Amino acid sequence: MLYHFLYPLHEYFTFFNVFRYITFRTIYAILTALIVSFVMGPWIIQKLKAFQIQQIVRDDVPSRHLSKNGTPTMGGGIILAALFLPTLLWVDLTNRYIWIVLLTTLGFGGLGFLDDYRKIKEKNGLGIRARYKFPVQVAMGLASSFILFHLMDHNSRLVFPFFKRVMPDLGNWYILFGMLVIVGTANAVNLTDGLDGLAIGPVLITSATFMLFCYLAGHFRFASYLQIPFVRGSGELTILCGALVGAGLGFLWFNTYPAQVFMGDVGSLALGASLGTIALVTKQEFLLVITGGIFVIEALSVILQVISYKLRKKRVFRMAPLHHHFELKGWAEPKIIVRFWIIGIILGLIAISTLKLR
Repeated sequence: MLYHFLYPLHEYFTFFNVFRYITFRTIYAILTALIVSFVMGPWIIQKLKAFQIQQIVRDDVPSRHLSKNGTPTMGGGIILAALFLPTLLWVDLTNRYIWIVLLTTLGFGGLGFLDDYRKIKEKNGLGIRARYKFPVQVAMGLASSFILFHLMDHNSRLVFPFFKRVMPDLGNWYILFGMLVIVGTANAVNLTDGLDGLAIGPVLITSATFMLFCYLAGHFRFASYLQIPFVRGSGELTILCGALVGAGLGFLWFNTYPAQVFMGDVGSLALGASLGTIALVTKQEFLLVITGGIFVIEALSVILQVISYKLRKKRVFRMAPLHHHFELKGWAEPKIIVRFWIIGIILGLIAISTLKLR
């Protein structure tokens, strides 16, 4: 919005030429998202308390989580407000990739909202049953993947970090693959959201990493030099990733241990879907596995636990997802959170290093 209003003025005042640059707009998208978070955060938390939108702790988690009962939830609304407003202010609104990512984020956020609402209404922490929720996720993921597939001129090749000549072509199967990336990332972030600030830390790291890759993928010379796919128009997603970083930092202000508010499914599903869609646009789907490794590990821990128990009647971990395993081992909650963040930072650096290791 500001871009369309202010950039044309550069013909009369040279100062306004700065609005042409993605880097400039990204910086101010981050700052705007922070301001929106700090302004709206306390107000949203107050409203959540007033309407008794509070966490219902399930009985299948470590007992010390019982102290979190009554903490306001659905704080993902803070993140979404701080993501959408700066993005709409600073991006080129004619960019189609921006709208695909925002609509996918909104769709999964809406489903998360309904899930959270049902948990609160029924006071059991279960929400919408998987057999109803998962088909909706698949439908939204297929729709987003199908549209991207056609917007990107049927570019169905996969790019593998470290291997510049390994690019298998999936053809129309890429649509199914894209759906799996979006849905898988959304649910992986959702599984990670179990401790104060645990999920938002890796989200910040992944968003910052893709902020760099979006910029490079949208710049022909950089993309050619670094031998990564050039995706015309993907540079504008740098601004959206910046807004995501700012929104995440702002939310962490309230979500850090001990949390004043939880993001709920409205936040975790939306954030995961957003990151998955961005990875598809930049053709860096497997890079997401590296930089979002914490999400992958958490999801795999649940899968391994279920498979092991069904086949062997034995558990691999004391409890899944993995962060609960460490809780039952006696680790303090802040220690688990910070150590997971440190691992996430290491994985983010490894992901960035793939730019020179191809």
